[in-house]
Amino acid sequence: MRRVLPHPLVSAGLFILWLLLNQTLAPGPALVGVAVAVLGGWVLAQLDPGRPRLRRPGVALRLVGVVVKDVVLSNIAVAGIILARRRQGRAGFIRVRLVLREPQALAVLACILTATPGSAWVEFDAAEGWLLLHVLDLGEEEEWVRLVKDRYERPLMEIFT
Repeated sequence: MRRVLPHPLVSAGLFILWLLLNQTLAPGPALVGVAVAVLGGWVLAQLDPGRPRLRRPGVALRLVGVVVKDVVLSNIAVAGIILARRRQGRAGFIRVRLVLREPQALAVLACILTATPGSAWVEFDAAEGWLLLHVLDLGEEEEWVRLVKDRYERPLMEIFT
């Protein structure tokens, strides 16, 4: 069964998403949805993302809480900047040297930083470990470096390594 559906949950999710987007259970679109779901599972298998080894579920739950809080507070801050039509500082790029090298953990970090309004993961130099981050309200660069390393990188290292 693993040959046909190497990632059954991904395939099921793709099939359900296809049906929801098409808003029909008609046989034609459903058959195309099955094909998309199976092909999507095969493509993911070819990418071979590997199986992440998650350790410390308590740390993972705390990190989720921190990220939710940061996203809410960042939304409020960005909305304040936009609605008041004022700039509280300057936008800019910062470089953060990361110790983290686990691909799945880096992907989670990229999602966290990009999902948080006011910041965006721009580039990562895997050879040197440099992260280029764009920040809407830069302020003190060292504060941003400390935030990324202490709030996000350290827990991700505990969870994934």
